[in-house]
Amino acid sequence: MAPDKQHAHQLLDQLGPGQLAAVVQLLETMISPDQDGDTLSNAERKAVAEADEWLKHNQPIPHEEVLAEFGLRLADWDKMGEEPLPEEAPRRNG
Repeated sequence: MAPDKQHAHQLLDQLGPGQLAAVVQLLETMISPDQDGDTLSNAERKAVAEADEWLKHNQPIPHEEVLAEFGLRLADWDKMGEEPLPEEAPRRNG
């Protein structure tokens, strides 16, 4: 056995179950036939396909126009991305 493989086997033998599972997942990702890094779900793939189809017949809508419909500017959007989410007020029954 090659020295690198032998060393890898020795290291694997020292791992606990959780660590070993993590390494197995990493190795599976590294040798996956899906080499393009695609991690989309089927629903996400469908949404992308629908958007691509829509774009064949329509012009893209600039982000600024969408924000303007909500009375926002790009600067507002950027600021919102930097702020933490507000705490949700507790709900009372009744």
